[in-house]
Amino acid sequence: MSKGRLEAFSDGVIAIIITIMVLELRVPHGVDVGALRPLIPTLLSYVLSFVFVGIYWSNHHHLLQAASHVDGRILWANLHLLFWLSLIPFVTGWMGENHFAAAPVALYGAVMLLSGLAYFLLAHGLIARGGRDSTLAMAVGRDFKGKVSLALYAVAIPLAFVNSWVACALYVVVAMLWLIPDRRIEKRLAQSRA
Repeated sequence: MSKGRLEAFSDGVIAIIITIMVLELRVPHGVDVGALRPLIPTLLSYVLSFVFVGIYWSNHHHLLQAASHVDGRILWANLHLLFWLSLIPFVTGWMGENHFAAAPVALYGAVMLLSGLAYFLLAHGLIARGGRDSTLAMAVGRDFKGKVSLALYAVAIPLAFVNSWVACALYVVVAMLWLIPDRRIEKRLAQSRA
């Protein structure tokens, strides 16, 4: 089965997720900069979520570039990922509107954890489809960043009930970990084309 439809559908869903997040931002009822102050938590949660959705979109693109074909199992694994990503606007809004209170921050982490797990399953499904000697398998390797990310989310969720700001800091650490460009897939694709 061709991967083109999967890529197009996923891109559309991710674009809608970003659109929903930005539509949740409310316009202040004042004309001075001070009117933005009450919106700072909402804006911060939006920026964090926008970065995460961007990271997922970019890495999803790289995954599918390295894959040659998809099957039914991959389609369902991709839908599993999109399901959890589609909940990001909800948890983003709840966390921002409630000024990073414990329960919303913990639920945000749970959605991030389940999104990360779904991405992990999708990547490993694509590797299984392509084989252990595939370009993708060589590029992903032991998936250190993926495993560390899942562990950080798992620590941050209960930590949110102790100190929600420290839990949020762990979410930022995960984002920073993935913002550092990972060129493994691009390098492997270039090598396989050469």
